[in-house]
Amino acid sequence: MTRFRYLTADVFTSVPFGGNQLAVFPDARGIPEHRLLDVTREFNYSETTFVFPPDDAKHARRVRIFTPGGEVAFAGHPTVGTAHVLADTGEIALTGDTTRIVLEEKVGPIPVTIRAQAGRPVFAQLSVAKLPELLSPPPSRDALARVLGLEVDDLLGGAWSPASMSCGLPFLFVPLHDRGAVARAHIRMEAWEATLKGAPVSEIMIFAAGGERPGTDYRARMFAPGLSVPEDPATGSACAALAGYLATRDTRRDGTLRWTVEQGFEMGRPSMLEVEADVSRGAVTGVRVGGATVLLCEGTMAIS
Repeated sequence: MTRFRYLTADVFTSVPFGGNQLAVFPDARGIPEHRLLDVTREFNYSETTFVFPPDDAKHARRVRIFTPGGEVAFAGHPTVGTAHVLADTGEIALTGDTTRIVLEEKVGPIPVTIRAQAGRPVFAQLSVAKLPELLSPPPSRDALARVLGLEVDDLLGGAWSPASMSCGLPFLFVPLHDRGAVARAHIRMEAWEATLKGAPVSEIMIFAAGGERPGTDYRARMFAPGLSVPEDPATGSACAALAGYLATRDTRRDGTLRWTVEQGFEMGRPSMLEVEADVSRGAVTGVRVGGATVLLCEGTMAIS
């Protein structure tokens, strides 16, 4: 068996044992294709990334992202965390206080900006390859309330009704009245299977205005049973699409809109995500999601 180096990191946190866990194989060449999912399930984190040389020499690396349920085309915390790990270990050279790279993912090229202090990365921010796209209408508020174990009055309506959106990975956004409803929510699997199993969009992000930490705009949680992720501590791809949802409901029609989203608190994995959307005449022209990462472990895995 060949031994392959891996590192683990906590993403969207500045302190260890918070944020979203990630395993990164900085050089995955030689790992058999049929073992990629096995390795991911061995860690059993929300995602594991496998890094390869880029197809385009102008790009930094090619990255494949797996959940325990299979490969995905794009995900936020694996993109941010992988960029940080590669920079922190010297796999990617920092060019000063700001380093810009491009990571190749299934969804397309993902620009990433890495900020450094004293020669070490402290913050990474991705720019989406695909702008937020509104998808097919979601199930009714009554059906979603049953899935989430809530009362229908806990869900907002009108202009803030649930909607499905995607920046390369689709999510169903369900705005709730308050943080109390966010905390009470839980997936009722029988209702989820009857309503969302096999649906075009089955991953759910719930959110409400306000937060536990000062300066937070929204408290969120994300459930993805269809990807074998019962709950995710921090979901950059969902926050990217959430920026599209929020921007279309914002009274500001031009400039850069910014939100801070906290997630993972109910899981004991506090995560902070910085979200930006560029808008011109009300149309979203760019979306970015960033945060801090903490490098935690390093080791090797024997893989045959």
